[in-house]
Amino acid sequence: MSLVYGQLVIGPPGSGKTTYCNGMGEFLESLGRKVAIVNIDPANENMEYNPKIDITELIKHDEVMSTFKLGPNGALVYCMEFLETNIDWLIKKILNLKDHYFLFDCPGQVELYTHHESMNGITAKLTENLLRLCSVNLIDSHHCSDPGKYLSSLMVCTSTMLNLGLPHVNIMTKFDEMKRFSDQLDFNIDFYTEVLDLKYLLDKLDEDPLTAKYKKLNAALVDVVEMYSLVRFQPLDIKNKALLLKVKNEVDKAGGYVFGGNEPQDVQTLLACAVGAEPETERVSTLDAYF
Repeated sequence: MSLVYGQLVIGPPGSGKTTYCNGMGEFLESLGRKVAIVNIDPANENMEYNPKIDITELIKHDEVMSTFKLGPNGALVYCMEFLETNIDWLIKKILNLKDHYFLFDCPGQVELYTHHESMNGITAKLTENLLRLCSVNLIDSHHCSDPGKYLSSLMVCTSTMLNLGLPHVNIMTKFDEMKRFSDQLDFNIDFYTEVLDLKYLLDKLDEDPLTAKYKKLNAALVDVVEMYSLVRFQPLDIKNKALLLKVKNEVDKAGGYVFGGNEPQDVQTLLACAVGAEPETERVSTLDAYF
């Protein structure tokens, strides 16, 4: 039996996971892939798509809150633990759609990916059943406007990559909105997407009275990020087909789809010509495209 491929779309609240699943799903379908979007966020009330599989058929977030007198975060943890316990429900539904490419729209509670074990258990069971996943971690580009938020984002990405242990791609979303706060950026865009020498970021943190008092902590966090040297970001404007193509190619390589998928090999070239994208080996010139 051939492998089934998919993306585990994660990231903090407001980073654009549901919008990404909808946009990427439509984009992949335009390439001829059969796409199944799976909602495993029981608190997702504003889906822009029709999910092929929906966790609310198994468990509902609001019912967990009222039944067990839990807050929103506690109820989300309970729902993920319940899904892990009843993973056979999800596996059976996936196997009925095994000719599809999967996009998993996940909850926004970052603890589920940085140190809680339920998501690890869920992904382990899924990958045991012929599903090859790539985690796609979304970070809002607005975090670049604040050195402290940007450093926090780097730490979240690093912790997530180490905890999940899946092929992984970090995406900087809402790139089209960077014009509105470009005057607040301390460095050029490549500094943030390529995660360049972070000693310059430390200098900016030391200039801010709110973060300067944590000088040793900031330096230690930067050391952790640089020691693992795992994080870089692929920029994304969900309406820009050239950037969507580059994200799609990055995820396909990381997850192995390019080696085992059924998509015709010439589709990428044809689409690249259609949208005016550069060769895959080149990065999009984000400064020229947006500033």
